[in-house]
Amino acid sequence: MGKIKRFGLNLLVWLDEGGNTLLLGDPGETISSRSAKAQMAGKRWGCVMCRFLNWFQADHCQKSLLPYAGSNAVVPDDEPVK
Repeated sequence: MGKIKRFGLNLLVWLDEGGNTLLLGDPGETISSRSAKAQMAGKRWGCVMCRFLNWFQADHCQKSLLPYAGSNAVVPDDEPVK
């Protein structure tokens, strides 16, 4: 992979993890991984997000799933926002 393409990919991951952080998630986890976990838990938003991401890459959420990430979320996905 060329340097420009690698830089672009790294930038997209950085933006993705930053977006997840802004949504009170774990800064080391992407929105895609978080969405995959929500989809597996049957949460509507996760199902909708994964369906949307499938337009760009088939099974994107499942390919992006990081089962070890998520423990540093400000508001864990299984906890309601107060």
